[in-house]
Amino acid sequence: MKRWHSPWRYARAIQPVPTPESTVRRILFPIVLLALTGLAHAGEPARYGAPLPATAAIPVAAAVAAFDQHAGKPQRYSGRITQVCQNQGCWMMLEDNGQAARVMFKDHAFLIPKDSSGHAEVVGVLSRKELTPEQVEHLRAESQGLEVAPVEYRILAEGAEIEAAPAS
Repeated sequence: MKRWHSPWRYARAIQPVPTPESTVRRILFPIVLLALTGLAHAGEPARYGAPLPATAAIPVAAAVAAFDQHAGKPQRYSGRITQVCQNQGCWMMLEDNGQAARVMFKDHAFLIPKDSSGHAEVVGVLSRKELTPEQVEHLRAESQGLEVAPVEYRILAEGAEIEAAPAS
């Protein structure tokens, strides 16, 4: 007795053989798609904490020069990152025209990468702080031995945006 076979029995055998061109397309297309997706987000700053308001940022040097006018009010400040806490990323120094302010993050609600650099904008409250000798030593250790002033300006930040530093 002859056994009956389905016509689909040979379906696998009659599939087209992939050509090198189609194989390259199958591999190259997802790679190009991923690269384009990455480029779409390349110019956006990294955001941490609360979103920043749409107001103009005040440079740190201008805010410190007019300290009484800016102190105690939440505002948007800008500057260049010169230092970051190397233990956790729990603070950064913003500098503008030789004037610096330490940016601390409110309630340690967020941390930034320890290798952060470039231009940053934060929203927070500006204050002036006299440091105890113990605080000076603690901050000196976190900044890997760099000098820490006994009186400093601070911004207690609720949010930050960091633009990546241009590649060298």
